[in-house]
Amino acid sequence: MISEKIKEKYDQAPHAPGVYLMRDKKGKILYVGKAKDLKKRLASYFVRKDQPEPKTAALLALVADFDLVVTQSDQEAFILESNLIKKESPKYNVLLKDGKNYPLLRIDMNEPYPSIQRVRRIEKDKALYFGPYSSSKSVNQTLKQIQRIFKLRKCRDAQFKNRSRPCLNYQIKACLGLCCNEVDPVEYQARVKDAVLFLRGRTREVIKKLRLEMAEYSAAQAFEKAAQARDTIFAVERIMERQVVVCADGQDRDVLGLAWKRDRAVVTVMQVRSGHLINTTYYPLDLGFKDPDEVLAAFVTQYYEKAAQIPGFVLFSHPSDDMDRAEARLNEVADHRVHFHSPIRGEKKRLGDMARLNAKAELEKILSREEEARAGLTMLQHLLGMDRPPERMECFDNSNLQGKDPVAAMVVFSGGRPDKNAYRKFIIKDIDHQDDYAYMTHVLSRRFRHDREDMPLPDLLVVDGGKGQLSMAVSVVMELGLEGMFTLAGLAKKDADKGEKADKVYLPGRSNPLNTAQSAKALFLLEQIRDEAHRSAITFQRSRREKRGKLSVLDGIAGIGPKKKKLLLTTFKGIDNIRKQSPETLASLPGITPAMAENLLQVLSELKFPEN
Repeated sequence: MISEKIKEKYDQAPHAPGVYLMRDKKGKILYVGKAKDLKKRLASYFVRKDQPEPKTAALLALVADFDLVVTQSDQEAFILESNLIKKESPKYNVLLKDGKNYPLLRIDMNEPYPSIQRVRRIEKDKALYFGPYSSSKSVNQTLKQIQRIFKLRKCRDAQFKNRSRPCLNYQIKACLGLCCNEVDPVEYQARVKDAVLFLRGRTREVIKKLRLEMAEYSAAQAFEKAAQARDTIFAVERIMERQVVVCADGQDRDVLGLAWKRDRAVVTVMQVRSGHLINTTYYPLDLGFKDPDEVLAAFVTQYYEKAAQIPGFVLFSHPSDDMDRAEARLNEVADHRVHFHSPIRGEKKRLGDMARLNAKAELEKILSREEEARAGLTMLQHLLGMDRPPERMECFDNSNLQGKDPVAAMVVFSGGRPDKNAYRKFIIKDIDHQDDYAYMTHVLSRRFRHDREDMPLPDLLVVDGGKGQLSMAVSVVMELGLEGMFTLAGLAKKDADKGEKADKVYLPGRSNPLNTAQSAKALFLLEQIRDEAHRSAITFQRSRREKRGKLSVLDGIAGIGPKKKKLLLTTFKGIDNIRKQSPETLASLPGITPAMAENLLQVLSELKFPEN
């Protein structure tokens, strides 16, 4: 049943193209959609005769209001929808990685010795960008290939300028060691250009170029360089052997395949360069309010706005009414003509089917993992005597170094899987001695007293430890007046010396651990969230310790007092950025003399920091 407010707005909605924004009771945008006819589209949500699918019904139950923006055309509505999604990142729209940027590779050809670096966004700096890659694993594999074949430097500019001896990459022959060795800039630039061709899928051109170089070196009796060119040719050829030839015409194209089931979808992007399949990536999506045939167009708009290179041809496994508008939108931002096509026969149809089948296989893997997690939640419900499976689980852990710099981490599992967007980190202040009870009181109080409005209560709170730690958590929960609002459980490590075979699960008011012999999946789920909380807390504590260690180096430098230290850090945003400045730039700050600037840079250049 819709509210009077929504009914009144619906009655006034026009039969015109435009965009609608669905909001919750706090006014937050839940979903942005477009329509050729706003009245008809809204009717499909608010005045439909049949019952909507369960997920759509659940989403509509959250909608307390909506706004309309009327546009002059379908294309204008499509562009406005895209811009609003990018700006607002609504929870129930099709979003790539919840709005986060995928990793890319960057090479600045304007430098004498360009490096290859991982970045998260494309800047307007005239550098070359490659990607996006779907995961850190895929970008790391590409970086590893580049280092092994072309031996480009990977270190950042500050590290490159301040090294006194070659790093480990030189020792394992993955870099020329140009930070300390004499390397001809022309020769190095040639390697960089070969790497660029390789990243663009032009492996045949790379081999042809290297063979000419090898012949020239041999004729000049530069046999060592000829041997290096030969070894590079062999390495590139081995990569080519693993690349499947999928198209005989030798064209560059991307092939996008879509598979969906229930409220989940996967888009596969197959990158074909010179007829070779050089990369296949998978992008899991929630359908939200979108129909499956709208997903590809919504995906394409976001994907190619972040892509470093856009091929001239993009094939799709499924047609979509929005594809013409997506193509027009992309051609506004691309520097060349891009053609969209959903083939119905021939070799291109075979490529589309291949992408679709890959997407289907990946979707089945995802759903299988989710079903496995769901089975673990059901088993955990029965083990702990809960009235429903714990959809939201939280676990806390603290970390300190001999009582110093205590911190804590909260991890969240939703539906049995890590929900990293919901993780929280806490800096524990005003406790200068090791006291686990004080830490727990401090953190749980902040979580359930101050952050309660910003996040839902958990169904299950997992405590790392046995009866003692669990009793402390129960006391804190009772002090906060939250008794009975969620389930608590303690997880203690097994004592191998006593012959224990598995970790132990405790419940409040029960002296003996639960029998988990028939609940392996439930126990594994508890161990997962406990270990993830431990990892998160230790990582946070270590990063704060390293950051403080870096910042404290300024304290021992002659002439740099608290005011100058604050000025330097405020101006340059960190030690690494200070090290990159010239003496003249530092001396331009009030109170910093040229001699002081020279001394500061000298001290920082001699210090060893962990590499990023």
